[in-house]
Amino acid sequence: MTDRPLRLVFAGTPDFAVPCLEACRASGADVVAVYTQPDRPAGRGRKLTASPVKEAAIAAGIAVEQPESFKAEADRDTLAAYAPDLMVVVAYGLILPRKVLAIPRLGCWNVHASLLPRWRGAAPIQRAILAGDTESGVDLMQMEAGLDTGPMLVERRTPISADDTGGSLHDRLSVLGADALAEGLRRVMAGETLVATPQADTGVEYAHKLDKAEALLDFTRPAIELERKVRAFDPWPVAEAEVAGERLRIWSAVAIAGEPGAVPGSLLAASRDGLDIACAEGALRLLAVQRAGGRRIGVVDYLNARPELRKARS
Repeated sequence: MTDRPLRLVFAGTPDFAVPCLEACRASGADVVAVYTQPDRPAGRGRKLTASPVKEAAIAAGIAVEQPESFKAEADRDTLAAYAPDLMVVVAYGLILPRKVLAIPRLGCWNVHASLLPRWRGAAPIQRAILAGDTESGVDLMQMEAGLDTGPMLVERRTPISADDTGGSLHDRLSVLGADALAEGLRRVMAGETLVATPQADTGVEYAHKLDKAEALLDFTRPAIELERKVRAFDPWPVAEAEVAGERLRIWSAVAIAGEPGAVPGSLLAASRDGLDIACAEGALRLLAVQRAGGRRIGVVDYLNARPELRKARS
């Protein structure tokens, strides 16, 4: 055991990182500062808004730092002045330069929401669903200069179910990440030196940042691929499609058998069961949609507003 609490600096920004911050506080470590992204405009009024991690830090009475980057020596000096033993980084939003990684005595740890080396990068949760992966997880890794290339310290796994969305998997991995981090902190604070396992050289995939342009469904693609896109893009950026002359946001859909020779994008059936749209392979049954300026509704309510579309599958 160490004769004083571990001095820890936490760096994170979105709500995904908040359970990890709470795990740091619960571990008995001395969380001396929290780093998070500068306040950004948000909402219709574009008002400057604090990140979820900043709000949690303020509520806990922890000092908050919000540098735009660590390029300035003064910002690195500020971090060094906290004399951290360890820096924990969770969805912070900045790539840390080598000079920052070298400041804490024990280096920097990162909680990453994938089973590395698969899905290094910005959007591992959504990319796993889009690819049809059956399993995901979180890795606690020792950070190095490369993008999510560091050796792994603790891992947690979870199956991806057929009805998982980007949101549901996000929430589950957030909790698993906090659990993996708590284990790592507990072992280090008990005097253990964690074994760092290098990542495999094979199976590397990059989870590129989500682009809203990706949200438009292309019915010349297989239905199962579009079903995964609908799930992956819930709650953001939300899939969209042109359906019967109207642009809709698609919140829920399932792949079903199609009709041979049907033109991709054509409406095959419209009933209380759903809106069936022909795809290159199979059909996509839309279950919950959102019209422009409206709210999320089930297909029955949508057809009440557009009764001319009603037709049962023959």
